[in-house]
Amino acid sequence: MPEPTPRRRLLILAICCLSLFIVGLDATIVNIALPSLRADLGASVSGLQWVIDAYTLVLASLLVLAGSTADRVGRRRTFQTGLALFTAGSLLCSIAPDLGWLIAFRTVQAVGGSMLNPVAMSIITNTFTEPRERARAIGVWGGVVGLSMALGPVLGGALVAGLGWRSIFWINVPVGVAAFVLAAVFVPESRAARPRRLDPVGQLLVLLVLATVTFAIIEGPAAGWASPGIVGCFVAGAAALAALIRYENRRRDPLLDLRVFRSVPFSGATLIAVCAFGTLGGFLFLNSLYLQEVRGLSALHAGLYTLPMALMTAVVAPLSGRIVGARGPRLPLVLAGAAIAVAMLPLTLLAPDTPVRLLFASYAVFGFGFGMVNAPITNTAVSGLPRAQAGVAAAIASTSRQVGSALGVAVIGAVVVSGLGGAAAERLAAASRSGWWIMVGCGLVILVLGVLTTGRRARATAERAGAELREVVPA
Repeated sequence: MPEPTPRRRLLILAICCLSLFIVGLDATIVNIALPSLRADLGASVSGLQWVIDAYTLVLASLLVLAGSTADRVGRRRTFQTGLALFTAGSLLCSIAPDLGWLIAFRTVQAVGGSMLNPVAMSIITNTFTEPRERARAIGVWGGVVGLSMALGPVLGGALVAGLGWRSIFWINVPVGVAAFVLAAVFVPESRAARPRRLDPVGQLLVLLVLATVTFAIIEGPAAGWASPGIVGCFVAGAAALAALIRYENRRRDPLLDLRVFRSVPFSGATLIAVCAFGTLGGFLFLNSLYLQEVRGLSALHAGLYTLPMALMTAVVAPLSGRIVGARGPRLPLVLAGAAIAVAMLPLTLLAPDTPVRLLFASYAVFGFGFGMVNAPITNTAVSGLPRAQAGVAAAIASTSRQVGSALGVAVIGAVVVSGLGGAAAERLAAASRSGWWIMVGCGLVILVLGVLTTGRRARATAERAGAELREVVPA
């Protein structure tokens, strides 16, 4: 197959970015609609957590399978299937009669979403083969995160205020249909030269680990941390994790090739993604409730309040991609970790009358940090495995993001619920402070890992791991 022309490559990048746009938009819009969902469907805080985490859990569980499936049956075909399912799931969410059905339809969205971003990243990786050009393309990809976040709160707030929370899911439909048609016309089909075999046992174990641990964290405050059901979930999650490691190490074509984690930069990027997206998930969840239930803002005004964060992310993300291409990942990671920690620190003293200028400053600094972190994570991930397994490489990076988001909502939500007492709205600001401290800690972890995983010795481990993998799976 001939190499695409520069114009064709840019068009393919734009089409792939549409999938990221609707997924990012969906996350932001859903968070801004949480108070309306709570009022309309009578949902508890844990119910709201499940609206978010039902999506992220299923998504995280299926991402690696989607990546390896795309390498086997065709990346464009998998990408289009994901678009169709995500669009259909969005329509179903808009007609959900109660909270249970909404959570169920969110899982349909997640099945489709699992086939979008990692597969699109795999398409981009195989389209932009020159490292510097690829890093810039990934920077554009990261900028779309900021763009979707910038539009999501305002658009979501306007839709919720004017048409109700059900309308937030409608916006995915025209974008999904457009991306489906454009992919059919312009995106070339591609497959791995040697795709991995399917691994249903590994897939089941991954789902079991994520589902049991997240369920225990979300339901622990209400059921009691020492209750048999919660303790049993933690034990089952630990047992499933041990079984997963043992089983995957014995497979010829494992779902998760654990040898990639011998690369210190790759392992570091995975942990950084969990911390960064855990902070993002916790921030979006807590901040939406705080602005609307504590400060009494409308959905539209709450969306406008988050614009400094989203716009800063949109501006900084492409710059981060250029820095990674020119100087490597260390500087963006250090800046990201420091900015996230500094941004969250003032919110540890959050009160109902916290000055708006302080909120805006924290949001903007957080947007800077989050904009910096995405490109080095992705670039390290897709560079850590042979090109022939680009779908699996991108899927592991995307899985770590979704695991972080799920854990962020689960852990921070559980901490806040444990601190609530009496009238929740009045006590939410004070109860959330421990959650903000967790996010400060995540920022510091990103900073430290950014230094430790990007040095000369760390890069040497990446070279050894890559060489070992290429002996088994030629690039």
